[in-house]
Amino acid sequence: MMRIAKEFTFDMAHMLDGHDGKCHHLHGHTYTLQVEVAGDLIADGSKAGMVLDYGDIKRIVKEHVTAKLDHAFAYFEENENECRIAKLLQEMDRKTVALPCRTTAEGMAMVIFDWLVPYLPVSAIRLGETPTSFCEYRGERA
Repeated sequence: MMRIAKEFTFDMAHMLDGHDGKCHHLHGHTYTLQVEVAGDLIADGSKAGMVLDYGDIKRIVKEHVTAKLDHAFAYFEENENECRIAKLLQEMDRKTVALPCRTTAEGMAMVIFDWLVPYLPVSAIRLGETPTSFCEYRGERA
């Protein structure tokens, strides 16, 4: 089995309502996303010797992840305060995306993994929130 990865960046705003630190406030990050896929090498044809064409990974991640998240306000769909902010932004025709979890790096990594699994043989998601902080998710749920 071979593992390959492609890296992406996107800018996104969020807040962690109820958090006891500064991330309680509305703020943004330039995220670094590494999508790792795993599989056997393709045996023949124009893509022989590859796990997957990096261009295919790029197209799929753009369609299913970065197009949704880039320059959006991401919010936890079950948090009343975050939903109020999202509603105001929507009324102003601003980009928002509702997530089924808090918008921590950990939660977002799990969501991104789930968004990509139907389209790619994802083995890991690494999501960097700052240049020195990242999380990795390999599909195991606690």
